[in-house]
Amino acid sequence: MALSRAERCLVLLLRLLSRAFLVLLSLAARASAALAPKPPALPPPAGAPPTRCVPPPGQPLLLLSARQLARRIRRREVKCTDVVQAYIKRIEEINPLVNAVVKARFDAALQEAHHVDKLLSEGHGDEDSLQEKFPFLGVPFTVKEAFALHGMPNTSGLVSRRNLISTSDALVVSRLKQAGAIPLGVTNCSELCMWYESSNNVYGRTNNPYDLQRIVGGSSGGEGCVLGAACSVIGVGSDIGGSIRMPAFFNGVFGHKPTTGVVPNDGQFPNALGVRTEFLCTGPMCRYAEDLKPMLRVMAGPGVRKLKLDEKVSLEKVKFYCMEHDGGSVFVSPVDREILQAQRKVVEHLETQCGVQVQHITIHKMKYAFQIWSAMMSSRDSDGQEAQLFTDLLGDHGKPVWPLWELMKWFLGMSLHTIPAIALALTEKLMKLNPGGNAKLVSMGHSLRTEMMNLLGTDGILLYPSHPIVAPKHYSPLGMPFNFAYTGVFNVLGLPVTQCPLGLSSEGLPLGIQVVAGLHNDHLTLAMARYLEKAFGGWVCPGKS
Repeated sequence: MALSRAERCLVLLLRLLSRAFLVLLSLAARASAALAPKPPALPPPAGAPPTRCVPPPGQPLLLLSARQLARRIRRREVKCTDVVQAYIKRIEEINPLVNAVVKARFDAALQEAHHVDKLLSEGHGDEDSLQEKFPFLGVPFTVKEAFALHGMPNTSGLVSRRNLISTSDALVVSRLKQAGAIPLGVTNCSELCMWYESSNNVYGRTNNPYDLQRIVGGSSGGEGCVLGAACSVIGVGSDIGGSIRMPAFFNGVFGHKPTTGVVPNDGQFPNALGVRTEFLCTGPMCRYAEDLKPMLRVMAGPGVRKLKLDEKVSLEKVKFYCMEHDGGSVFVSPVDREILQAQRKVVEHLETQCGVQVQHITIHKMKYAFQIWSAMMSSRDSDGQEAQLFTDLLGDHGKPVWPLWELMKWFLGMSLHTIPAIALALTEKLMKLNPGGNAKLVSMGHSLRTEMMNLLGTDGILLYPSHPIVAPKHYSPLGMPFNFAYTGVFNVLGLPVTQCPLGLSSEGLPLGIQVVAGLHNDHLTLAMARYLEKAFGGWVCPGKS
């Protein structure tokens, strides 16, 4: 499906506008820096990591998985209060640098930790019964601010909601609390969770722990950041275009987008309506691969019966496929050399160590991933209901926002919205101008889903880049706004995907890969995540080579 002349002109115009905007931002930033008073430079302490990244954690408790922490707490080998206090201290040390935790509940968390210690000291239940009833007993966790957590804000970066406080818990948050986990607070996201830099006019911008001048991704960027910085061990994210997997990639951790319809989305804002209910997924994010499966069990609740998490996986019997890029879409960046090298190392390792043959394939429709995602996101559902307009969401049950008027206000410094949100509202208007082209793209999306399901079946895994480039510098996504297509396409296909870290680049930035399986075969991608962690080291502490 070749691009029309109008579409090629639109691509060129968007690129020119975004680059011009980045130049203006750069000039403004330089002018601001030149005028600002400069404090005297202090020499770094001996042995300190580069100042561009956060310092490594010194407390050994911060380097244990959630399963290990829960086991030690159940066995009374460590007090829950000590674990929670260690994470609180780490957040207090690191958050001024990264701005990831936007509202904390430390006092309440310590009270809940004391309750766990009291429960254990009184001998309520043996270790096995405690593990069955409370698999995450005493384990601290964090929650994307878009999810309701009792007593915490739930703005999703929307200024009109800045005084809103949750009076209940989102269903997945409630399930984790019932499993014994203790929430520490809520983390930053992009405005209305629809951009891949976590920055908004309520909380500001979140910085990458591996390089403070770079993005954390979005929209679950605060979660990715606190996990990568060892300020949390497990977290709750959501994903409609890569909002779990991009932050997990940029911050060097694990993130899983489950098969559509397995984990409930109840209790988050904005929630999906119409056809988008088939694309939005709530899922686990964590530093250690062994925590993915137990988290998914708890978060899915009865929905876990749709999966085969108890089925043993033998990777030697899995059919492996590999795609190194989307085929050369004009909308996205070429894949970085180091990302390609990391993916090729995975292929080489599988072939030499597992004795499998990885088949290199080309799926031509993947070249149109961005167009397919955009068309399917704005399509009608099976009942003919239209997707909710982003301009309505920006108005938050008030008057819909007029994108052009809002853009004029933004240039005058009068808009309450971020430029990515305004740009998305404008793009949404443009998409409405070509209903015939959208219908063809929706049909192509359904065809791609069938092709992918036939390829993967019940025993196939596809290896695919998590993103075409490593974590870019702040504001840079405005010049490459459609790079999320590498993750977004799998939302509209409904397939389970796990982002797995693969060490650091020559610049000290996380590398990674997406592992994709057929519908309801999440157990394959989770098993692959544990294998890759063992083979390539998994999460690497910021500042290490």
